[in-house]
This record gives sequence, structure tokens and C-alpha cells, in this order.
Amino acid sequence: MENNKWRWWVLVTVIFGTFLGRLDQTVVNLALPKIIGDFGINVTDAAWISTAYILANAVFVPVWGKLGDTAGRKRIYLIGFIGFIIASGLCAVAWNLTSMIVFRVIQGFAVSADYPTAMAILAVTFTDLKERAQALGIWSSAFAAASVFGPLIGGPLIDNFNWRSVFFINVPLGVIGLFLALAFIDESVGEKRSVSFDWWGSITLGVALFGLTLVLDQGQTWGWMSFDSIFWYAVTVLFALIFYFIETREDEPIVNLEFFKIGIFINTLINNFIVFMALIGAIFLIPIFAETFLGYNATQTGYLFIPLAIALMAAAPIGGRLIGKVKPSIVIFASTFVAGVGILMLAGIDARSTVLELSIPMSIMAFGLGFGMAQRTNLVAVAVPHEDIGEASAILALVRNISGAFGVAIFSTILTNSINGNVLNIAQQSIFRGIGAPALQQFIGLIELKAQVAGYATVFEIAAWVVIIGSFTSFLIRVPREQMSGERVMVVD
Repeated sequence: MENNKWRWWVLVTVIFGTFLGRLDQTVVNLALPKIIGDFGINVTDAAWISTAYILANAVFVPVWGKLGDTAGRKRIYLIGFIGFIIASGLCAVAWNLTSMIVFRVIQGFAVSADYPTAMAILAVTFTDLKERAQALGIWSSAFAAASVFGPLIGGPLIDNFNWRSVFFINVPLGVIGLFLALAFIDESVGEKRSVSFDWWGSITLGVALFGLTLVLDQGQTWGWMSFDSIFWYAVTVLFALIFYFIETREDEPIVNLEFFKIGIFINTLINNFIVFMALIGAIFLIPIFAETFLGYNATQTGYLFIPLAIALMAAAPIGGRLIGKVKPSIVIFASTFVAGVGILMLAGIDARSTVLELSIPMSIMAFGLGFGMAQRTNLVAVAVPHEDIGEASAILALVRNISGAFGVAIFSTILTNSINGNVLNIAQQSIFRGIGAPALQQFIGLIELKAQVAGYATVFEIAAWVVIIGSFTSFLIRVPREQMSGERVMVVD
């Protein structure tokens, strides 16, 4: 099978797989209230259903990226896909919290094989630089779109069936994705390695990532300066240092630290971190706001995301066409800046906001993110030798995952602190003129409502300025002309 002939079908195949895997992370969050009722658990316990998936996903991404480059990208992609299908079926029949957590770990472990191998598969399939950049951009938009489509797809499933349906649906869809991969993806590997796999580097990196992700996910519940949090801070730092010590002496490291000496690579990662931290942190709060203050159910909240999804997917190919015509730094700056403006518009929300008042800012944010996606992903691919694409894409995936965890942790904490501060400030500036307990209760309720809505506005405003200021980091990205001229191409070994 010739790659040139089937290259766009390869793109469709990996988009399908990436979208399905990332979708599961957001859909399950909508199902948690139902799972809590069925299993008879509390909210704190239920949080581990999401945490288990996030931890397994973050820890194993670098390992799969390395294995894909050495053992074969198609082989690793298929192993991950088969594991995802099996784990989804197991999650659908989980009978208690313990079984669900175990199955979610397996699911997260399997899903983590997709991103690094998918990006490497596209990089070696599309040998024309401009086509490759466009393909990577469209594929990357699927990564972001999955966060958007979670409420859209999950809401109706949960409302009309039950929470198990969000797992069951993965089985037939997964089988379709598996057959697409078997039919259209060719095997490819990077430069053959003659040394053993870097197990010690993998283990120490895994422990460091586990500690970091765990404390980001649970830190607000524990308290950021609690004993548990401090313990995991220490574990993260200690094992990160051990990992660095090992990798500087390893002939074939799990993560090539030389990548971080490449200006294009490190500056593109910084921009990705800022963008995805704000994106996931903001999107995480929108469904909560809509269902809490606007009275939307899960299905109605999902419909709210339709314009956002359309804007995101429409913008990605536009950004791809700018490759070679406009400097990457300018495209990424404009993309990030527009996204920040969209988030800033969300700072005007209140309990009377209409669908348009939410969907227009969200669509502007999504369009901004979308037309810079091709550049952000492609620059990582052109910055490293083609035999190391899997490792580089694993690092990109890791940065996006960790940035999302940072976004949720930081903005959730800001929200809580802002609400608490707002309650005190509003109470001090308010005068109660009613009579009786019912009037007093209503007075307190109005203070709390105003404080909470103002808290969300504060979060969106802070997130917006982080993105707007962060957009200027794009000017640190300087790409040598020969790397963007099409002279450098990717080939299948």
C-alpha cells in the first residue's frame, strides 16, 4: 500500500482513534453523579475514577512514544487500541468503586499509546511539508475538540440511557477504529536501537509524573500545604532529579534531553503549555456554570458546545494553509491572542447570560486555538530528527496533559478563593432590611449567588490575561528557513 495514495485515510484513522480516546476523559466526568448514586459513594471517592485515568495516561505516554519508535508505531498503536476496547467493556460492567478504578487505570494506560504513535504515523506518512503540517493541525484539533464534544455526546447518552452507555459505546466504535488502522496504516519505525530499553528512566519518570499529576488533581481537596501535598511535592522533585541523573548517562534515554536544547522545540512547548492550561481550565468550568446557574441539563449543556466545536474544526485547515505563507511565530501569536480575547469575553457572564452570550466568546476562543494548531504541532515535528518523532510527540502530549491538570488545579483554586473572598466583601457592603428568617435566608442566598458568579468571572478574566500575555512567547520561536521550505521531508524507514 502506497502511503501517498492512502495518506488522507490514514489521517481519518488516527483522528478517529485520538478523538475516541480523549473523548472518554470528558464524557466520564458527566457520568460521575450517576455513578455516585449506583455505587453508594461520595464525591471524594468518585474523583478517583477520573484521577486513575489521568494518572495512568500521564505516566505511560513517554514509554509508548519510545516503544513506537523502536518496536513499530503501527504495532504499538494497535496494542493500545485493543487495550482501550477491552478496558472500556470492563468499565461498562464495573460493579463497585474498586473495580472501576482498576479498569480505568487499564483504560488510561492503553489510551496513552495513541497520541505519540499517531503523531509519528502522520509525520512519516505525509512527506510533503505543507501537507504534513495541515494534517497534523487537523489531527491536533481533534485532540482539543474531544474536550468540547464530551458534554455534547455524553449528555444525551446519560440522560436517555445510563452511565454505563458512555463506556459501552466505545466498544463498537473502537472496533471500527481498529479495522481502519489495520487497513490503512503502514508499519514504520525510527532508527534501530541496539541497546536495551531504558527501564530505570521509565520508572523514575513514571513516579515523578505520578506524584505531580496526583497532587495537581487532589491538592485542592487535601490542601496545597497539607502533609499529603508536601509529601508528593517531595516525591515529584526527588524522582525528577533521579530521572535527570539517569538520562544524562543513558545511551538511549526514554526522553532525549537534547531536545530541550532546541529553541524551536522548547519555545513551542511553552506556548502549548499556556494555551492548553487556559483551554482545559476554562472548558472545565463552563458546564459547571451552565448547569449550576443557568439550569441546563447535561444535554442542553452539550448543545451549548456545538458552535465551539464547529469553530475549532473550521479553523484548523485554515491554519494549515498558512504554512509557508506566514511566519509560524505570527500565526501562533495571532491564534493565542484571539483565544485570549474570547476567554476575556466570558468574564462578563452572569446568571442571566443567554446562549449567544456564552457561545460567541467560546467560539472566538476555539477559532483562535484552531488556526494555530497546525503550527504548534508541526513545529515539534520539524524540530527533531524523523526517527525521534515518537519521543518528541510523547513530550508534546505530556506537556498538554500536565498543562490541563495545572489549569484545572489552578483555576479551581482561584475560583474557590475568589468565591470565599467575594462572600465577605459583598456581605460587608450589603444591608439587610427584611424581617424574619425566610427573608434573611433569601438575603444570604443572594449574597452567595452573586459571590459565586463573580468568582467564575474572575477566573475567566485571569485565564484570559494569562493567554494574552503568553501569546507574546510565540515571538521566541524562530524557525530556520530551510526547515520550513519543504527541503526537509519525512520518510518511512
